[in-house]
Amino acid sequence: MDLYGGHAVISIGHNHPHFVEALKSQLDKISFYSNSVKNSLQEKLADKLGQVSGYPNHQLFLCNSGAEANENALKLASFVNGRKKVIAFKKAFHGRTSGAVAATDNPKIVAPFNAGHEIAFLPLNDEQAFIETINTEISSVIIEGIQGVGGIILPNDSFLQLLSKKCKEVGALLILDEVQSGYGRTGKFFAHQFSGIQADLITIAKGMGNGFPIGGLLIHPDIKPWSGMLGTTFGGNYLACAAGLSVLEVIEQENLMSNATTLGDFWLEQLSTFSDIKAIRGKGLMIGFDLPDELATLRNDLLFKHAIFTGEAKPNTVRLLPSLALSKTEADTFLEALTAELKQTVSS
Repeated sequence: MDLYGGHAVISIGHNHPHFVEALKSQLDKISFYSNSVKNSLQEKLADKLGQVSGYPNHQLFLCNSGAEANENALKLASFVNGRKKVIAFKKAFHGRTSGAVAATDNPKIVAPFNAGHEIAFLPLNDEQAFIETINTEISSVIIEGIQGVGGIILPNDSFLQLLSKKCKEVGALLILDEVQSGYGRTGKFFAHQFSGIQADLITIAKGMGNGFPIGGLLIHPDIKPWSGMLGTTFGGNYLACAAGLSVLEVIEQENLMSNATTLGDFWLEQLSTFSDIKAIRGKGLMIGFDLPDELATLRNDLLFKHAIFTGEAKPNTVRLLPSLALSKTEADTFLEALTAELKQTVSS
C-alpha cells in the first residue's frame, strides 16, 4: 500500500481508469500535434483549473516540473519589478534547476534575476526576521504552502498574512510553492488558502498529472505577458494536458478534497493516541510525525512486515502523502499496522 505517492505525485490513485482513458484518447494524435501551437486542451485545462482552484482570473503557463515552475516564477518576478533579491525560508525545497539560470548567457532570457541575484534564507514563521529583511530591493518572496521535504512544517496563517501585506507594501511578488502541498491535498485546493491570502504567483506540479510529467505557473492577471517572456519545449503538450484535465475532473467528481479532510482529520486524531509518536502535524492528507531514535526502524518495519510504504524526512520524521482517493479501510489498515509495531491500541 503506497502512502507516499512519489512525494505526493499520485493524487487520484495509481492507474485510475478515467486518467488512463484520457491518456489513451490522445495517443493516436501525437504525431499530428505540436506543443508550440496553442491547443484546445490547454484552454480546457486552464479553465477547469481556474474553476476548481479558486483562481479563475490567474493566467496559466504550462511547463514540465515543479523545479521549472519555480525557476520561471523567480525569473518572472524579476521581469516585473527589475529587482534581484529574493527571500526564501530555511528547510524549504524548491527544485534542482537554479544552476540552469546561472549558466545561461542570454540577458533577454535570464536578466535581471541572474545578474548578481541574492537570496536571503530566513527561519520559517520568524516575523521579526522577515520584517527586518523585506524592503524595496526585494524582487520576490518564495514560500511553500507546507514544507514537505523539510518534514511537513506549516507556516502560521498570521505569518503568511504578514508576507502578503509586506510584499504589497514594497512591490515584491509573493510566490507560493504549492508543488507538493497543492491540488487538494490539504482539503483546500492550495494550502495557503487556509490563511485567507491570495498569491501573485503559484507554482504547481506533482499531483497535477498523477504521475505524468506536467507543471505550471499561475500568474496574477495584472502581469501582462509579452512574446518570449517565458518558454518551454514540451510544456502544454496534448498528453500532459489530457492528464492534467482528467485529474481535475476526478478530484471534482469524486469529492477528493472532502475525502482528504475527513481522513486527514481521522489520522491526526488517531495518531495523537500513540504516546511514542511526537510532534504530529499536517493538514488533510499531508501529515508528518517524529519518532524517537529507538523507533527509527519503523518505516522499514511497516514496509517489510506489512507492505506499507511511507515517506521520510531526516532524521526520524515519517511523512504520509497518500492518494486523495485513500479509503477508510486503507486508513484503518495503516493504523492497525502501526499499532502492531508500537504495541499499542488505537481507539476506533
